[in-house]
Amino acid sequence: MSYTTLTYETDDNGITTITINRPDKLNALNKEVLNELSDAFQQVAVSTDVKAVLLTGAGEKAFVAGADIKELSSLDEHTGRMVSQKGQQIFQSIEDTRKPVVAVVNGYALGGGAELAMACHMRIASASAVFGLPEVGLGLIPGYGGTQRLPHIVGRARALEMILTGKQVKAEEAREMGLVNMVVENPVDEAKKLLTTILSNGPVAVRNAIRAVYHSDNKRGFQVEADLFGNLCTTEDAKEGTSAFLEKRKPDFKGK
Repeated sequence: MSYTTLTYETDDNGITTITINRPDKLNALNKEVLNELSDAFQQVAVSTDVKAVLLTGAGEKAFVAGADIKELSSLDEHTGRMVSQKGQQIFQSIEDTRKPVVAVVNGYALGGGAELAMACHMRIASASAVFGLPEVGLGLIPGYGGTQRLPHIVGRARALEMILTGKQVKAEEAREMGLVNMVVENPVDEAKKLLTTILSNGPVAVRNAIRAVYHSDNKRGFQVEADLFGNLCTTEDAKEGTSAFLEKRKPDFKGK
């Protein structure tokens, strides 16, 4: 895929690396970046070659340092609502991806950058990573889903502390509070290792596990889990996986 603000590369294992490529602007999210992210994840959803996604930012200073403040400064009530809703929709499409998506956070993940990382299924950080939602300092609030996702990830009290103070959280504290899965020296390598392990399992099961987990915060979650479990029992992958276990061999999953 060819983009102006992103790079999009798929390796032989089916892991697609999407890199926000505006290092001179600390990978800030402007309209063009958001539109290209939307298109890229549409391609991810329909491509049979893509099995998993690694999302990161170019350079060592930032994953995404935030939104384009110049664009935000010109918004009124109507256009502000529209911008927020568009960002929410794009980030929701990332969360709704039924292929595992890991954010590799190097440097700053602030404002929209933190919200983008939270829309991914998992987050792996370098020691230099810094997270924050500083919008109150601009007289605003997070608008791309941050007020909704952060409480689910770290709890309401910690989410309110971060959002109301605008405080920045360094990598180790982010790991301790559950905002990132791990802090490692080579996060890209670790993310690929994690995704390779995930892809060794039944692909239909992986897709449905993601779907089930994202129903865990509503009352229908248990029913969704039971329905998906029942459906999976009829798949070729489930029959292959259980047979391979009983026969003491490695399963050969076909994604069916």
